[in-house]
Amino acid sequence: MTGTNPAAHASAARAGGFSSSAERIEGSLSSADRAAGPSSSADRAAGPSSSADRAAGPRSSADRAGGSSSWTRGADGPSLTERRKAATRMEIARAAAGLFMRDGLRATRTEDIARAAGVAPRTFYRYFAGKEECLGPLFAAGVQKWAEAVRDAPAELTVPEALHHAVVQTLTPGVGVRLESMEWVRSLLRLAEGSPALFRVWGQECQAAERTLATVLAARISTPADDVAPASEIRLSAAVASAALRVAVEAWAAGDDPADSPAGPVALAVRHLQALGDFPWGAV
Repeated sequence: MTGTNPAAHASAARAGGFSSSAERIEGSLSSADRAAGPSSSADRAAGPSSSADRAAGPRSSADRAGGSSSWTRGADGPSLTERRKAATRMEIARAAAGLFMRDGLRATRTEDIARAAGVAPRTFYRYFAGKEECLGPLFAAGVQKWAEAVRDAPAELTVPEALHHAVVQTLTPGVGVRLESMEWVRSLLRLAEGSPALFRVWGQECQAAERTLATVLAARISTPADDVAPASEIRLSAAVASAALRVAVEAWAAGDDPADSPAGPVALAVRHLQALGDFPWGAV
């Protein structure tokens, strides 16, 4: 599959129409999100949020994306209510992404997004402060998945090896992601490049994933028999690794190389990690 661009998507959409929003946006860009299941009718029909909720202002990126990923919540994982809320957020995010690609960001209203997602406008504002924030769950799904893949890498791998393993597992088309999904990632990032508000949402989710990665690296770097690495060094290691991945994905998205090509995001991210050479990775 060759690279695509937002203009081409928009033209094709006007000519032939899109399928439903859930089909258009390839689920949540990760299999874990699709497993959350649809939101209940009670979620959609719920009354307006309280005045206290409205006065609280925009929620944190973790709140908007459904909170921290399930493995950070303890053995029992998120509750049924939390899963339903996360599913509703993702449905709204999918609908927003489809409308942004079809009609453009400026022409898309929050009311249009709510209608496409099958929720009331008042429900929309329970989850998002504005239309730009709607892409947060989609962005979060991808970057958090990489951090979790580092955690799940075989314990005998060094930190650089675990980072490499996670890149291959999450960015290789046909392994951790569908090729179609990567083309949507490209289009959404190009859309964000043209909108400071959307690009800020992308940056916020990358920072949230960086914090997750810091926790993961702290567990991989230190054992009970080791000295504990300083928190600042762990955070630096997470920031460096996250930047290597983020820049690779952004650079690929700005070009036209297919995701499964030698110039795709996997090759770029691996090259960036290798360029770090003897970086200490939080070692004490």
